[in-house]
Amino acid sequence: MAKSYLRFWGVRGSYASPFPTHLKVGGNTSCVEITVDGHTVICDAGTGIIPLGNKLVADNTVKDILIVLTHYHWDHICGLPFFVPAFIPDWNINFFGPGESIQEIKQNLDSQMQAPYFPVGTETWMAKVNYIEPRETNISRGPIDITYYGVHHPGVTYGYKIKANNKTIIYVSDNECQFLDKSIKQKMTEFSEEEQEMFEAMNREEYEYELQSIQDADILIHDAQYTPDDYESKRGWGHSCYVDVVNYAIDAGVKELYLYHHDPYNDDDAIYLIYEKCLEIIQKRNASLRCHIAREGLEIPLD
Repeated sequence: MAKSYLRFWGVRGSYASPFPTHLKVGGNTSCVEITVDGHTVICDAGTGIIPLGNKLVADNTVKDILIVLTHYHWDHICGLPFFVPAFIPDWNINFFGPGESIQEIKQNLDSQMQAPYFPVGTETWMAKVNYIEPRETNISRGPIDITYYGVHHPGVTYGYKIKANNKTIIYVSDNECQFLDKSIKQKMTEFSEEEQEMFEAMNREEYEYELQSIQDADILIHDAQYTPDDYESKRGWGHSCYVDVVNYAIDAGVKELYLYHHDPYNDDDAIYLIYEKCLEIIQKRNASLRCHIAREGLEIPLD
C-alpha cells in the first residue's frame, strides 16, 4: 500500500519571496498536497504547485488529481501556467472552487493565461481537464472526502474540511477569524445598551459557528499572517492575527495547528518569533494544542 501523507509545497501569502532570509520557512505561495493510498488532492495552486507538478511527473505514479481552490486571488492560482502535468496528454486534472457555474470556474482560471498577461492560454493544455459543478456539497477522491464552508476574506472564499485515514484536516489559507468580534468591540461605545446586547448575541452566535467549523480537528492549517501591530493597520483585509488563531484553535479543541500563509515581509526570524509567542499563549492557557510552523517541504504522515 502506498504511503499516505500531507506535504507543504508553498506556505507564503500575497507573493512569492525567494529571499535568502526566507528559505528556512520557504518562499513559494499556497499549495498543500494530500496523498492517501495513491489518490492525490492539491489545495490551492500558488507557486508551490510548480515543484509539486515536476515531482508528480518524475514519479509517474499518480496521473489523476483533484485541485481544490479556496479562491482566485493571484497568489493562489499563479502556479498553474507552469504546472507541467497540464501539458501532458495522459493526465486527468479536476478543478473545484467557488463559483456559480462550471463556466465561471473555467473563466477564472483562463483569465490569467490570456493576453496581455501570459503568452500561452489554457487551450494549449493537453491533459483532460474537468471542472466540477460548484454546487456539489461533497467532493471525493478515492478515500479522501471533502466538504467546504465560507470564510471571511474579500470575495467568495472557502475553507475545506478534508477527511482522510480517520483524520480531519481543516485547510483555511485566507481568513480573518473573529472579524465580527473585533469590529463590534471597536464600535461598542457608539451603541445603545439595547444595541450592545443585540450585537453581543450576534457575536456569540457567529463565534460558535466559527468554532463548529474546526471543532476537534486533528490538523488545522490556518492563515496566521499578521502580528497584532500588522492587524491594526490592515483590519478588514481578510487575514488573521496569530493571537486570534491560537485562541480560536484552543477554544475549538484542535489537536495540531499549523501556522500558514506567512507574510512575505517576514523573514525566518520574524516567523519563529511569532511561533514562540504562540507557544507562550498555549502555555498561559494550559492548553494541549500542539503548534507548528508550516514550512515548505514539511511532510506529515497520515498512515
